[in-house]
Amino acid sequence: MSMQISLIVRGQHPPGDIAAHLRDDLELVRRADQVGFDGIVKGSHYSAHPFQSVQQIPFLAYAAAIAPRLRLILGLVLLPLHKPLDLAEQLATLDIMSNGKLVFGCGIGYRDVEFKAFGVPRAGLGKRFEEGLEAVKRLWTEEFVTMKGSHFELDGANCTIKPVQQPMPPIWIGANADVAIRRAARLADCWYINPHNTLTTIERQMDLYKRALDEYGKAFPKEVPMRREVFVAPTRAEAIRRAQPYLEEKYKAYRAWGQDKVMPAGDDFDHGFDELSSPRTSCHRCGERCNPV
Repeated sequence: MSMQISLIVRGQHPPGDIAAHLRDDLELVRRADQVGFDGIVKGSHYSAHPFQSVQQIPFLAYAAAIAPRLRLILGLVLLPLHKPLDLAEQLATLDIMSNGKLVFGCGIGYRDVEFKAFGVPRAGLGKRFEEGLEAVKRLWTEEFVTMKGSHFELDGANCTIKPVQQPMPPIWIGANADVAIRRAARLADCWYINPHNTLTTIERQMDLYKRALDEYGKAFPKEVPMRREVFVAPTRAEAIRRAQPYLEEKYKAYRAWGQDKVMPAGDDFDHGFDELSSPRTSCHRCGERCNPV
């Protein structure tokens, strides 16, 4: 089994010179390509106070031009916020621009400020997500699509461009909760494992995922993507000294946004740094939980 390593460019910057921050982020893409990373990942949030961040689709389009060897991984598209025809054409364009290197990572989202701004009710989010994903798949694989969803209607609609990857780019569903992991087993090429749940929770949920695959008659996927927080330094103490202020600020924001409210019980962020990091890390050499940063 081979391992591929990708770099997520979060771009979560403090307010300031966003043009300079963008130049730094694009330099990370170039360096990732030069030193041998396999892919570049960009997430998406809206109204992401207290951070500034450029949006994922134009960023990844630029990345395709300056680092054409790298896979472009959407991590994640907040699918319920978008209309499927627009999304299908935008992402097909990215796949064409990258010569078939796009990965369609998608999830439901959890932030009220985003749902309200896009006019998306919290009730029925799972249905809205599944309808949107089905529509994108059909638009990529059928010439004309007629389909009525809860928030859109396709009446002989045509995605005028198709992805390079046939029948479509890989679909990774990001999931924290058990019900969403079952959805990933049913609808996606794989479960996109998040960086926030504890290793104990992920171990339990992997068993759940495997049982769901068996139930749906699907083989275990060839790719098992997993995100983790990583900081490289000569020593653990140096890594903590340098990384801790930024990780604390990020997880403070995530808690304020309500992210840990949609995670399994006990995996919340209401802890100090040591307690927060300990159950989410393991040694790359021996697998023991010896808390590298």
